[in-house]
Amino acid sequence: MSQSPRVPARAWLVAGAGTVVNLCLGILYAWSVWKASLIADKDHLAGSPMDGLNQGWTYLSDAQATWAYAICGFTFALCMIPGGRIQDRYGPRIGAILAGLCLGAGCILAGLMKSYLGLILGFGVLGGVGMGFGYAAATPAAVKWFGPHRRGLIVGLVVGGYGGAAIYISPLAKYLIAVWGISGSFIGLGALFAVVVVAAGLLLVWPPAGYTPPSPSIPDGSRTSMTQTDWSPLRMLGTWQFYVLVFLFIGSAQSGLLVIANATPILNTTAAASLPFLAANAWLLASFGGLLNASGRVGTGIYSDKIGRVRAYVTNGLVSALCLFLTPMVIKSGNVYLLFLVVGVAFWQYGGGLSLMPAITADYYGSKNMGLNYGLVFIGWGIAFFIPQIAGYIKDLTGSLDNAFYLSGGLLLTAVLLSLLLRRPVI
Repeated sequence: MSQSPRVPARAWLVAGAGTVVNLCLGILYAWSVWKASLIADKDHLAGSPMDGLNQGWTYLSDAQATWAYAICGFTFALCMIPGGRIQDRYGPRIGAILAGLCLGAGCILAGLMKSYLGLILGFGVLGGVGMGFGYAAATPAAVKWFGPHRRGLIVGLVVGGYGGAAIYISPLAKYLIAVWGISGSFIGLGALFAVVVVAAGLLLVWPPAGYTPPSPSIPDGSRTSMTQTDWSPLRMLGTWQFYVLVFLFIGSAQSGLLVIANATPILNTTAAASLPFLAANAWLLASFGGLLNASGRVGTGIYSDKIGRVRAYVTNGLVSALCLFLTPMVIKSGNVYLLFLVVGVAFWQYGGGLSLMPAITADYYGSKNMGLNYGLVFIGWGIAFFIPQIAGYIKDLTGSLDNAFYLSGGLLLTAVLLSLLLRRPVI
């Protein structure tokens, strides 16, 4: 089939369906809302049965409440590998359908079991499996329809759904917890997401055989950043660039995941004295973060198409590392406006990284095997979850997240310096 002068409407439908799938899978980014309800504060005794709508649940430590979140993320990353294999071999629909069923079942199981074990098995394991299969299906399917000159934009739009999910899930979860309790919130959202993900997943398809996406001539200065060769996963593993990309993913992701896991409790602490409204509605920081997370994916995708992926990574990373080092001081100052600023930068950088990494993977290793290739690179995102988990232990031991933010900033700065070594792999 000859190259079409314009991208067909079906291409945009696939990109839109992928965005919808991710808008449901992104429940992970609203975890801090449930975490705030599961951790005992000064007015409650840890280990005591919760009253009213939440009867049967018990309060958890900070580290315990972070484990379901961390296990979900790590399972998500591991399942990107078989999910990518399914996408590359059988197409995106099977993975998306499995994603909806697993995510829905996981949330419902967590709600029914009313326990720490239920959170681990339901939200952590089953939810992570669903996210891995669904995420691996949505982005590669959309990328195949568009040329390299739009790769950053399209990846940003599709994965922006995952980041933007917190915008609506955070207030919705807060409302459902207040009206239906913790169990009801998990069960209701699980049923909803199962239906929506399966329906949207049916719209995910590959381009027809022989399809070539429209692509303008690439300026000479941009050609070195992209490859026309499709690398197999085994050959990719033999390049040093792969291992650098994994570390870059760790550096970029861990900083955002640390903030995501603690957004609601942080605002509770910072605004408690000066702005009681925000303290009572701390989900607003999670929703604000979701907006910046999604915007960072689309925005970074757009300017990475113009200035290059590595330059975009360096720009985002340097600014965010500075904000991470300043965050403990901002929290102690009680200045909510500065808190929104530093947290917003962290969310933007994190979202930008999730736009840049699949685009770089496709630029360096081609789009044919992108499902599995990106699944392997995505392991870095799963490893990054160990930092918020370590932060939970730091908080339990010291009563503060200060050292966790310094550790996070240092890792991100190291990744920025390492990114300057990246070059396109040569056959």
